[in-house]
Amino acid sequence: MSKDGERSGLDPITVEVVRHKLEGIANEMQQTLLRSSFSPIVKEGLDASSCLFTIRGETLAQATAVPIHLATLIPIIAKMLEVFPLASMKPGDVYCMNDPYLGGTHLPDVALVQPVFFNDRPVAISATMTHHQDMGGMSAGSIPTNATEIFQEGLRLPPLKFRDAGKYNETLVAIIRQNVRIPDAVMGDLNAQLAACNVGARRMAELAGQLGENHALAIFDELLDRSEVLTRAALRTIPAGTYRYVDHNDNDGIDLDRGIRFEVAVTVKDGTFHCDFSGSSLQVRGPFNCVPSGSLAAACYAVRAVTDPTIPTNAGCFRPITLELPKGSIVNPSEPAPVNARTATIKRITGCILGALKEVLPERVPADSSGELVVLAFGGRHAGGAPFVTGELIAGGSGAGVRSDGVDVIETDVTNCMNLPVEAMEMEAPVRVHRVALRQDSGGAGRQRGGLGVVKEYEILDGEVSFTYRGERHFHAPRGAQGGGDGAKADAVIRRADGTEEVIPSKGMTRLQRGDRIVIETAGGGGNGAPAARDADALALDLANGKVSAARAAADYGRG
Repeated sequence: MSKDGERSGLDPITVEVVRHKLEGIANEMQQTLLRSSFSPIVKEGLDASSCLFTIRGETLAQATAVPIHLATLIPIIAKMLEVFPLASMKPGDVYCMNDPYLGGTHLPDVALVQPVFFNDRPVAISATMTHHQDMGGMSAGSIPTNATEIFQEGLRLPPLKFRDAGKYNETLVAIIRQNVRIPDAVMGDLNAQLAACNVGARRMAELAGQLGENHALAIFDELLDRSEVLTRAALRTIPAGTYRYVDHNDNDGIDLDRGIRFEVAVTVKDGTFHCDFSGSSLQVRGPFNCVPSGSLAAACYAVRAVTDPTIPTNAGCFRPITLELPKGSIVNPSEPAPVNARTATIKRITGCILGALKEVLPERVPADSSGELVVLAFGGRHAGGAPFVTGELIAGGSGAGVRSDGVDVIETDVTNCMNLPVEAMEMEAPVRVHRVALRQDSGGAGRQRGGLGVVKEYEILDGEVSFTYRGERHFHAPRGAQGGGDGAKADAVIRRADGTEEVIPSKGMTRLQRGDRIVIETAGGGGNGAPAARDADALALDLANGKVSAARAAADYGRG
């Protein structure tokens, strides 16, 4: 425990009770957010997050949500406090922004930020981030894979007041509604964010009232310092050194035959964690650039993944992190480079950081996961004329660990969303889902097998529908570990109603007509350990369950 100032003599039991209370508040905010939202990508896909911050803008407690959101809120709060100092804030004020070049992540991710007051004094900050189904721009869903500048991607919001002393900024509301394809859904989701922020503000004010505001602030500081001490101690258990890893994304959506290189040098030394991306590609023409907030999110996740999971997650965990992000590179582009597809890049950044530690921490770091989050967007009009925009998030398999197989069809690392149930997709758009199945033979062979990807097939039932496909791992397979095999690469095709077939080269935008079908196969995770060492009973179960075919059992494992 700290011994300085007001914090001397803090009761450790009270500190621990408050820590759990803060996490409970964050998760209550999250449930309010998910249950109040309008868009399927939020209420079914769970693509939204809630977090609490100190009045200095440091992470205090996080909901179980999306790591990208939770970490990219950090620079957003910093920017909010710069533009709207605490002394200027009033009870009932709520702020919003989404601009990636001011601290945000990409335009569909809109942050709402609310200061928490007790006795007319700010004591904390309540914040939410939601991926909005549409924020305008050149394509339905605001994720155009062929964008070449951010102005094509949608409505940019600098730090602005969403509510002023409890009253809506009607000018801002009108601007938002006028610039999106589905204004009622967007405003419904923004109001769900507001409801969640209000829950956080009420609960935090109640906590300050129970503890006394000075006592509460002292406990908040103690929690952050404690997590910092524990995280630095955990990092010191990693052998000191510099570790490197290289991986690639398929392309940038514009130059479809040119891969994107990610190279990281991770230096762990005396309780610090430094990531240098100097060997990575320059920024690209397409929207797969990643602003620094996303690179920070990747590093924050990696540190939590390789340190003690019982350490409370807050800003103290992130204090040991430093980053080297060359200006004008894929991890720190110059404005106005497009950035809407930054999730694919953040996932590869995360995979590289963890991959660099794979050899030195084999018990903690698995083989490469699929590292892809396929994003689909369908847009058009129903038969009655009403517009629709709906999306889907599709995962692949996770990498195998030294003692366990990878998990089939699961989001990994910095994403933590869900696929849409078939019924939800079919209710929102004139689309029929014909098939959802595990992808046989997609997991990398090994003593422990990689997780399987998925096969999904969609058919357009009516009208003309705009379609965006944002994939990865079509050209660069997830690598195995300790002699394990690579996971299968991804694949996607459009089978037109006239019998022709079009292969999607990892990214694509097109128009679909009635009877057209899309078949998507996601990547599998890498295997771990020599395939010859796989347990015979485990392989027999794979064969019985159809996860491994007889042909691949013979080819990869030497057994039929």
